[in-house]
Amino acid sequence: MVYTYVLLTGIALAMDAFSVSICKGLAMKKLSWKNAIIIGLWFGVFQALMPLLGYFLAGTFASKIQAVDHWVAFILLLLIGLNMIREAAYEEEEGTATVGFTEMLLLAIATSIDALAVGVTFAMQQPHFPIFSSVAIIGAETFVISVAGVKIGNVFGSRYSRGAEIVGGCILIFLGLHILLKDLGYISF
Repeated sequence: MVYTYVLLTGIALAMDAFSVSICKGLAMKKLSWKNAIIIGLWFGVFQALMPLLGYFLAGTFASKIQAVDHWVAFILLLLIGLNMIREAAYEEEEGTATVGFTEMLLLAIATSIDALAVGVTFAMQQPHFPIFSSVAIIGAETFVISVAGVKIGNVFGSRYSRGAEIVGGCILIFLGLHILLKDLGYISF
């Protein structure tokens, strides 16, 4: 029963990373499996690290972060989305999504902050929750889902080129806005 819960939690946590991965795939003129794997690794590792961090910090640091996590995610996704739109509108078409350290770090943090709270709930489970196997499952699920997202985005992006990158940037902005409004209680879906 515990692992069914972990599998379902991992899928739910991976949805933000999946959405961003689709956006990264939209920006690729031709699918780069190397970049897809890099994107999957960034998201998978962070989706595993954040619940682990939440588990060990259970309550002290996590409750402080949870009060502003939606603002952090919104600002990061807004800035990255605006940058994608700017690059698509004003720069020459590169044909591949960037997987630079700074951008991927910000995206990985923005899409995994909610996993910190999940780690806190894992710590509160009795008897002791199998944290290491749980975060490994969550990380592996997120990796696979993210790589699939890049592929799906690329299928659509290769057909619609520059416009797809603009749409991808808009999706990131709306995803950030959704996270913000949901955590502030303005929407429930």
